[in-house]
Amino acid sequence: MLRIQEQTISMKTDHVEFVEMTDDVSASPLWNADLAPTTIGQRTWSTWNIAALWIGMSVVITTYMLGGSLIAQGMAWWQAMLTILLGNCIVLVPMVLNAHAGTKYGISFPVLLRASFGTKGANIPAMLRAVVACGWFGIQTWIGGTAIDALLAALWGGWTEIGGIIAGNPVHTWISFLLFWGIQVVIILRGIEGIKHLESWAAPLLLLGGLILLIWASSAAGGLGNVLSGTTALQATQADFWAIFPAALTASVGYWATLSLNIPDFTRYAKSQRSQMLGQALGLPLTMTAFAFIGVAVTSATVIIYGEAIADPVQLIKKFDNVFVILFAMVVIFVAQLTTNMAANVVSPSNDFSNLDPKRISYVTGGLITAVIGILMMPWQLLSSMGAYIFTWLIGYSGLMGAIGGILICDYWLIKRRRIELAELYKTDGIYSYSNGFNWRAIAALVLAIAPVVPGFLRAAATPGGQVADAGFFDTLYTYAWFVTFGIAFVLYYMITFRDKNR
Repeated sequence: MLRIQEQTISMKTDHVEFVEMTDDVSASPLWNADLAPTTIGQRTWSTWNIAALWIGMSVVITTYMLGGSLIAQGMAWWQAMLTILLGNCIVLVPMVLNAHAGTKYGISFPVLLRASFGTKGANIPAMLRAVVACGWFGIQTWIGGTAIDALLAALWGGWTEIGGIIAGNPVHTWISFLLFWGIQVVIILRGIEGIKHLESWAAPLLLLGGLILLIWASSAAGGLGNVLSGTTALQATQADFWAIFPAALTASVGYWATLSLNIPDFTRYAKSQRSQMLGQALGLPLTMTAFAFIGVAVTSATVIIYGEAIADPVQLIKKFDNVFVILFAMVVIFVAQLTTNMAANVVSPSNDFSNLDPKRISYVTGGLITAVIGILMMPWQLLSSMGAYIFTWLIGYSGLMGAIGGILICDYWLIKRRRIELAELYKTDGIYSYSNGFNWRAIAALVLAIAPVVPGFLRAAATPGGQVADAGFFDTLYTYAWFVTFGIAFVLYYMITFRDKNR
């Protein structure tokens, strides 16, 4: 007989309700040690741990590139900053709402999905999230590999003379990529606690590295004011802002739309709801916007210093001739890619793959699957251009993530009113098995919500650079993909569920 023990705990100024499952449920085919709810004793992550997690994930080259790409698309520096800040404040809302269940019940993202999609149906949105994470894993690994490649080239002149081309890239680049990939596999084998400690000590180093880069750019370009005025060299006309703002805002939201879903994977270890909310509020919007600002400022400075816009910091550092400067910069980039990849792109798919068959696939096995698929998704193609990065990749998957998020939030906050029967999540014939393990209401809402943005995605994917010139109705709808799918899924799921309950 499974028992659920509810505890109300007072922690100084906090009044936190935790739900802890105390009985052995290891016989359930839906259970393994990695998917089991955390005990109250395991919930040790403080506000700093959560904030450090976000600092570590936000300070990364793709954040830097997001700021620079908005400038390149026609925005002024302050327009790019406001767009990114607004996008992160918007995505923070579903982030905090989804995090609540993780902190209260100690459950991970795929287990939470069982409550709304069913014990089997949960695998559908979990796999959608996992595939996106695998793509991101590949992207961040490729960038980290290029950093190692540049460092080795600076330390040994013969490195770039290693001959041969494979899939359009030099052999030495592939060696660096696989080296960085192997380092991450070693960390995957250490599990979730290794990520906690990695983020905590790496966060200050990453902030320091970004600050040093900004100081150098300002000094070399004649001051920060002069640097920011350099954005005009990258702009077209001011009218372009309103033309690209919808897509830019959706891309900014889409950047973290993935984590807004699987944030329970981390907040299941939080000490309190206050810790997760405050940690996220302090760690995400400010850090993300600040580092994107560094990307904007330094990219603008390169126009003044080198006569061209260099949005990729790895390519910029290659222009330095001081080995010690190159070494420090590459270490910062290496750590940035490592911390982001381990937290943002390994934890979620590891749990998601484990949820397919908990008895056979552990967290570590799921992480190894992620690492392999990350290579097969050809990340060098996903980063082929800044336009493709924004209009095809970020906006494209945001439509999937928005729909899943709308259903999750509606189910937990409106339908179930924050009450989940914890033991039932691990029963094959319990209340969350719905119809043969599937909640067809959630699946129907998911499909119907995604459908309107598919035509726009297909056109963007077929257009070089991703930006369609003669945009029609579906192309315009696609630029708001996350907002469209989130809203439709939320309303549809509520209407379908409410109707069936009142029959």
